[in-house]
Amino acid sequence: MSPLSWNLILALIWAAVTSNFSGANLLVGFVLGYLILGFALRDVPDFARYRKKVPGLFLLLGHFLRDLVVSNLRVAYDVLTPTHYMRPAVVAVPLRAKTDGAITILANMISLTPGTLSLDVSSDRSVLYLHVMYLDNEDDLREQIRKLEDRVLALLE
Repeated sequence: MSPLSWNLILALIWAAVTSNFSGANLLVGFVLGYLILGFALRDVPDFARYRKKVPGLFLLLGHFLRDLVVSNLRVAYDVLTPTHYMRPAVVAVPLRAKTDGAITILANMISLTPGTLSLDVSSDRSVLYLHVMYLDNEDDLREQIRKLEDRVLALLE
C-alpha cells in the first residue's frame, strides 16, 4: 500500500476516534498521520519520495488560494466601482507540461480563478490559450502561469 493510502487511513482513524469528520479535523489527522509515517517509515524508499511531495501539495494549494482571493477581490472591485478596469485579451502561454493529467490540473486551476479561463491546448501540447479579463503585462501573466506550472509539475513528478 502506498504512503498516501496509509496517510489517508490514519486521517480517517483520527476523525473516527475524535468523532469529528469536519475538514479541519481531517486535515489535522492528515498532518498527524504524516508525522507518524515520517517516524515509522523513515527508512522506506517510497516514503522518502512521498515526504517531499506533501509539502509541495500544501505549497500548491497555498499559492492557488492566494491567487483565488486576489482575483476574487479584483473582479469584485471592478464590479462595485462605476468605471471598468477590464483589459480582456487572449494569451498564448507556452507549456512545459506534456501529460494530460498535468495539463488538465493546470488548466482547471487557471479556470477556477475569476477573470481567467483556459480556452484550448495546441495539438502538440506546447501552448495553452487563455482568456484573461485583466491583462496588465503579458510577461507577468506568463511568469505567474509558469510558477503555477512548476508547482504542479513538482507535485506530479
